[in-house]
Amino acid sequence: MRKVHNRILSIAGNVVTVKASDVAYEELAEVRTSRGKSLAQVIKLEGDIVSLQVFSGSRGISTDNEIRFLGHPMKVAFSENMLGRIFDGSGQPRDNGPDLTDNLIEIAGPSVNPAKRIIPERMIRTNIPMIDVFNSLVVSQKLPIFSVSGEPYNELLARIAMQAEVDMIILGGIGLKYDQYMYFKNTLEEGGALNRSILFVHTASDPIVEGLMVPDLSLAVAEKFALSGKDVLVLLSDMTNFSDALKEIAITMEQVPSNRGYPGDLYSQLARRYEKAVDFEGAGSITTLAVTTMPGDDVTHPVPDNTGYITEGQFYLRGGRIEPFGSLSRLKQQVNDKTRKDHRAIMDGMIQLYAQYKETEEKRAMGFRMGDWDQKLLKYGVLFESQMMDLSVKISLEDALDKGWQILAECFSPQETNFRSDLIDEFWPKDKVEAKE
Repeated sequence: MRKVHNRILSIAGNVVTVKASDVAYEELAEVRTSRGKSLAQVIKLEGDIVSLQVFSGSRGISTDNEIRFLGHPMKVAFSENMLGRIFDGSGQPRDNGPDLTDNLIEIAGPSVNPAKRIIPERMIRTNIPMIDVFNSLVVSQKLPIFSVSGEPYNELLARIAMQAEVDMIILGGIGLKYDQYMYFKNTLEEGGALNRSILFVHTASDPIVEGLMVPDLSLAVAEKFALSGKDVLVLLSDMTNFSDALKEIAITMEQVPSNRGYPGDLYSQLARRYEKAVDFEGAGSITTLAVTTMPGDDVTHPVPDNTGYITEGQFYLRGGRIEPFGSLSRLKQQVNDKTRKDHRAIMDGMIQLYAQYKETEEKRAMGFRMGDWDQKLLKYGVLFESQMMDLSVKISLEDALDKGWQILAECFSPQETNFRSDLIDEFWPKDKVEAKE
């Protein structure tokens, strides 16, 4: 029988403090007020002084309200009935559907034992050329999308959710504006992807502590589905909002701040979530793709800076495109030798030519005279950006590789590309060879 405490020592922001014993970190409690019941979570223990973050905020709470500890951490329901459903940051239905109360599982468990992990070796096809061809996404990979406010990162996530060749999608939204939430909902519904998706959505108007729960809820459910044999892609947006929520609570708790006011354990908090990505031996997998917005486009900001040490590369989203030079999937070499034998050659060769195009663009902007080679590069750059870099392009990996050869043949002769002769003989468009002759 759990004790009921009816003497709150202090109320600071949305944090209440009470004297209690036999209480565990992250344990849930129920706060009874004149306005009803509200959940709270233990966020600090100092001897028998317990601090709790109240989910719905401290408004209406008085020092003589009752607090009843529930004896367990946050739990979420797990079943096939979750597919197609939308939940909030506390695991409650947001779509007006029925509550799911069966088969409750704890969230925020430990990472998987490395001995049970498989070396990443399978590609996730997204049908987006700038990912599939140039920075392949690999099963069990953890990758951030570095971007700034105003870029279409949520549109990119929605497109990946609709096109990725995985068994199911779990989308976690943290601090979303309401129109962003509706965009995800409507896009997945209209695209027919909602029936294989589960959404955990925390909006900017929801209690801040629920934003901290979203990654844990998403990854706990993903882990259960992965253990049952599903390949799960977890999409999170955005982890900077998650980190800001950590900072706000740390300030309320009067913790000693670290870099730019963020808590000293920011790295550990981020790693705890990213390290959930895994390919289980004999079962399914979890792959994590998470947006990280960079205030002021500053990659040295604590959130992207710490994230870069944890993850296996990054995608840079700038100007509505995945930037080819800053983006890097460190695991792409694990898979792109198994796709098609020209994959690596196209990946390297087209980016090298695009780099030359960017240099030529600078020369033209400064008034230099353009030679024949420069004109070819300028034509190539326009085709590359419109037919490969544009995120609205939806084609398979094989079609994208063929498209790459067509773009090259449109602008250059085979000898000018420095590709191996055996690849040119096999893949160079035959009509272009005849035309050149």
